[in-house]
Amino acid sequence: MRGRKMLGGRHKMLGIAAALLALAAGAAAAQEFAPAVVYDMGGKFDKSFNEAAYVGAERFKKDTGVAYRDVEVNAEGQREQALRAVARRGATVVVAMGFAQAVPLEKVAKEFPNTKFCLIDEKLDRPNVRSMTFKEEEGSFLVGMLAAMASKTGKVGFVGGMDIPLIRNFLTGYEQGVRHVNGQAEVLVNMTGTTPAAWNDPARGAELAKSQFDRGADVVYAAAGATGLGVLQAAADAGRLGIGVDSNQNHLHPGKVLTSMLKRVDVAVYDCFRSAREGTWTAGHRVLGLKEDAVSYALDQHNRAVVSADMERRVEEARAAIVAGTLPVKPYTP
Repeated sequence: MRGRKMLGGRHKMLGIAAALLALAAGAAAAQEFAPAVVYDMGGKFDKSFNEAAYVGAERFKKDTGVAYRDVEVNAEGQREQALRAVARRGATVVVAMGFAQAVPLEKVAKEFPNTKFCLIDEKLDRPNVRSMTFKEEEGSFLVGMLAAMASKTGKVGFVGGMDIPLIRNFLTGYEQGVRHVNGQAEVLVNMTGTTPAAWNDPARGAELAKSQFDRGADVVYAAAGATGLGVLQAAADAGRLGIGVDSNQNHLHPGKVLTSMLKRVDVAVYDCFRSAREGTWTAGHRVLGLKEDAVSYALDQHNRAVVSADMERRVEEARAAIVAGTLPVKPYTP
């Protein structure tokens, strides 16, 4: 009898040991999943494009307990170095932020075929790359409507960052939205520059916004990364209205930011990490717009006073029509 008890005890101990080994193996597997983000120029905390990615990565970390690596890029040549470095250190999945990552990523993706990459804002056809681009023209159409409805002068402005087709797409949608409300409205346009430095020059953004205010604009939309912070500051200082971009920037100057065009980069990053961890990740190109709730406009306590119920109703009607396909919004064509 005593021998049977001892044998049973041994079986129990072996069972516990096996369970502990299984748990340890599971924990090791969880730790082996290593996501990473390589930000583009402008900084992680640009309160716009890059910061949206940071928010998505942080939400994934909070929900799963899985830490991630991230790298900020400060010069052109650092993109390829950063992508290669995180892949070499064993990253399972890497988010590459910005269209300018496409060329270096094409090289690095070939070198690390077992690493998954998610490219934001450009298309790249590789078996281990998921590309995600957005219909910026659709979200910009909605904020263009709000700009035209809020304007008292019939003149509104646009300050872009680097003069590239991507930013022209924001402008194209904005112009269509403005003229959907007021066919006689004038849209003043300035681009900050033709190099990546255009994303991180708030002083220049403020200067361009002031020049548009001097020419009669009373609402200015900034699609310029961290440069846009200068545009919003200039609008607040002048008693005019700014429009933010990518992230919700309404809180930066409550009552002086008419709205923000939301580009849900945070959702794209979160889904990239989540699907890679769950084993459902797929390569290919995804185009995300209003229908996918990937672009929108921000309405909260910080801008409620400057967006009337009628303005909101008209914009929501337009949103529904765009999604239904009865109100076409044309993208930029070079």
